[in-house]
Amino acid sequence: MADQSYCHRLQHDMYFLTSTSRLNEQVVDKIVLQLNRVYPQILTNEEAEKFRNPKASLHTRLSDLLKHLQKKGDRHCQEFYRALQINAEQLFNDLPSRKILKTPDPTEIDTDKEQYMLNDRGPVFFLACFSVAAGLALFWYCCNSDAAS
Repeated sequence: MADQSYCHRLQHDMYFLTSTSRLNEQVVDKIVLQLNRVYPQILTNEEAEKFRNPKASLHTRLSDLLKHLQKKGDRHCQEFYRALQINAEQLFNDLPSRKILKTPDPTEIDTDKEQYMLNDRGPVFFLACFSVAAGLALFWYCCNSDAAS
């Protein structure tokens, strides 16, 4: 999924974004306005008015917007993701395509998990290991001093 285009990612995320209560009306309006004002080549004034029309349901407007952006091309979808990140960062981070991008290689060692596993022993284990190491060092020191005399 990491090498797929923004259009494919948007198609993959479409159900997640249009499902109930993910995006509210204010956030959708902010995204449409950003795409219209900051990037007027992505959404014209007429298109922005269409996607902000309060007479249509939010689900319909959002679905139409996502389909429209997919038809326009990869750059338009990329700008939608940028607008989504700016206006709804938590939702952006929860997108299914983002989770797939963040999924590590199964052959790669997860350093956070490995660190937790190494530090999971507790203070008694640390003291026991330290005592063994100190005992071996003392034993080695005593054996070397006896051999020297």
